[in-house]
Amino acid sequence: MQLSRIFHHSPSSQQKKDTFQGVSSFTLHIIAMLLMLCDHLWATVLSRYAWLTWVGRLAYPVFAFLLVEGYFHTRNLKKYLGRLLFWAIVSEIPFNLMYGGGLFYPYHQNVLWTFLLGLLLIAGIEKARQKGKPLLTVIVFLLSVIAGYVLGFLAMADYFGYGIWMVLLFYLFRGRSWWCLLGQLVGLYWINAVLIGGLSVPVQIFGHEIFIVQQSMACLALVPIWLYKGKQGSHNKIIQTAFYAFYPVHMLILSLAALL
Repeated sequence: MQLSRIFHHSPSSQQKKDTFQGVSSFTLHIIAMLLMLCDHLWATVLSRYAWLTWVGRLAYPVFAFLLVEGYFHTRNLKKYLGRLLFWAIVSEIPFNLMYGGGLFYPYHQNVLWTFLLGLLLIAGIEKARQKGKPLLTVIVFLLSVIAGYVLGFLAMADYFGYGIWMVLLFYLFRGRSWWCLLGQLVGLYWINAVLIGGLSVPVQIFGHEIFIVQQSMACLALVPIWLYKGKQGSHNKIIQTAFYAFYPVHMLILSLAALL
C-alpha cells in the first residue's frame, strides 16, 4: 500500500537512465548481517565495546526494508511465509540461549516472529488494495497498524509492536519519490528516537551539548537503503538458505563462546 497508487509508484524514466547501478539486495543482506553481528557480539562476548551496539542499531531497519522488498518480488508468498516460520522455530533456542541464558525464555521471542507478523499484515493490506477500493485499503491499513502494535507486544517478538510498525513504514513509503524518502526518515526517527527511546548520551557540538538517543542511530540505515535500486544481485537456493541460517547459527556460536 503506497500513497501514490494507494499506495505504490512505478520507476520514473530518469531512474532508468541512472548510470549508478546501486546496491543490490544481496549486498544489503550482507550489510545487515554484519551490523546484526556487531550488536550480538556486544550482547555476548564484547560487551565492553559499546560502539558495537550503536552500530547494531542500523541492522533492523535494513532487514525490515528487505522484508517488504521480498514481499513484492517473491514468486510464492506461501513459501516465503513458510521459510520465515521454519527459521523462526529453528532460531528460538539459539535466541533463548543468547538473551535468556537457557533453552527456555518466554519473555522475548526472536525477530523472525516479528517479520512473520509484519509479512502477514502486508499480505492482508495488499489483498484489500487489489479490490480497487481506496477507502477499504486505508481502513485495513489503519487496522493493521493497531493489530501489529498489539500482536507485537502480546507475542513479545523482538522490537515488539514498534518492529512491526517499521515494517509497515517501509511498506507505506515504498518508493524513491522525495516524499517517500522523507516519510521513511521522519517515521524511522519517530519510532526509534521518540517511541523506543532508551539510552542517550551527551555530545558537544560547536560548544553546545546535545543528547543523542542510541536507538536513533537506526536512521542511518537509510543510507544503504537509499542506495538500493531494485536489483537482486547474487541469488540461489544456497545463498538464500545461508542468509536464513546465519541468524540461528551465529547466535548459537556466540552463546557458546560466552560460556567459555
